[in-house]
Amino acid sequence: MAEIHELTAVQLRDCLRSGDLSAREATAHFLARIEASNRLLGAFVTVTAEQAMTDAAAADAKFARLRRASSTSASAASGAGTADGGGETLPLLHGMPVAFKDLTDVAGVVTTHGSAALEHKPALMDGALVMELKAAGVVSLGKTQVPEFGLTAYSENRVAPPSRNPHAPSRSSGGSSGGSAAAVAARLLPFAPGTDGGGSVRIPAAACGLVGLKPGRGVVASGESSGDPARLVAAGPLAHSAADAALMMDALAAPSGESYSESVRHEPGPLRIGVTLDSPWSTTFPFTPEPEALDALQAGIGLLERAGHRIYDAAVRYDNRYPNAFTTAWTAAVGSARISPHREALLTPLTRTFRRRAQQRSAAKLNEALAFLRQFQRDTVTQYRQWDLMLMPTLAQTPRPVGWFTGASHGDDRWPAAEWAGDADGDYRKQCEYAPWSSMVNVCGLPAITIPVHWTGGADGQGLPMGIQLVGPTGSERVLLQVAAQLGF
Repeated sequence: MAEIHELTAVQLRDCLRSGDLSAREATAHFLARIEASNRLLGAFVTVTAEQAMTDAAAADAKFARLRRASSTSASAASGAGTADGGGETLPLLHGMPVAFKDLTDVAGVVTTHGSAALEHKPALMDGALVMELKAAGVVSLGKTQVPEFGLTAYSENRVAPPSRNPHAPSRSSGGSSGGSAAAVAARLLPFAPGTDGGGSVRIPAAACGLVGLKPGRGVVASGESSGDPARLVAAGPLAHSAADAALMMDALAAPSGESYSESVRHEPGPLRIGVTLDSPWSTTFPFTPEPEALDALQAGIGLLERAGHRIYDAAVRYDNRYPNAFTTAWTAAVGSARISPHREALLTPLTRTFRRRAQQRSAAKLNEALAFLRQFQRDTVTQYRQWDLMLMPTLAQTPRPVGWFTGASHGDDRWPAAEWAGDADGDYRKQCEYAPWSSMVNVCGLPAITIPVHWTGGADGQGLPMGIQLVGPTGSERVLLQVAAQLGF
């Protein structure tokens, strides 16, 4: 019999709902794995083991109560009357262990936002995403590592050790959902929710060899934020397979027609797919994709063609004003974050720099950027409509070494980093060259999926995952999951 952590999320869900496994058994198993591995990986900032076991016990008590009610109802139905146990049923994700990014409030647990500059106090109540998934039956094991305020494509900060890639611990797990991706890839969790405002699900999914889905704007209402003027952020799953991602989507998205889990069992018809390396960052930050990224793209093309899809070269024209407008919108919230003046020195160089610029920027400049991004969305979506899906590498480079973006030195047993180089603009440029095909999808509000189609021998002498990204039109989340499943993921 497979170990609990070797089960797919769907299999684990089935075991928990059938009673073959108790929620306490599953929770204790994953907590033991976290205890054994987190010191190396830095995936978790906070582990809430005691609360998790209490919540798992409550889930088991509910299971027992409903089973007794069902038995009573069956007995009554065979006699003169019936009993339905009050109509209560097990929630979809009964007893499933998950964890939440340390940007998301969990009642009674500190939310650090990855920042040493904030006062770290326990949250008074659950955030909307946490409420949604707890209502679906999950058991929270803790909070996972993020970059400061979720701003970067790597999960390193001054609060806790950096999140490392389970496939090569000297490499980053990506960001901003880097701790969650590392935890799933290392099987410290069966799957996890992430949030994506510029690639924050897809970048760590690609770096860690996972399937990562960013739903379209408005599909997961609980994953959106009032402090996001361009409506960039969406919540979506990090998982080992399309089927596991679909299961989480069934909990995250409001029911509408066929469930994601049902739809992922069907194969899509032949699709016209446009492949492109064009990026809206190219004029500001010229980049050359690494051979490994092109190898992943070719591997993806081969899989898609063998599945019966038609691939076309797609030239996309992007307005060269995009980088400045996106950066303005992306960093607006950090300018208004409540940080005591005497603690601002504790911010990382990148955050401090972009916070100062946001505060110096007028409201008119922000509104101008937002208006441009709306026009950019219309222009880009019009071009994408020539094809059913768009295809590109997820990342232009292999997963980067820990400390590579910041110039920080993170020894295995030395934390916090002794030195941060302080070159905010150089850091930002590296991120845009690393992930040049992600943020424009958020601006357009479109769904996108990353699929780990390729592994390569890295500089560490270990295999490193590389992925492709498929971008679909509004409402194509099910098609994207179907294609991933069709390709064997």
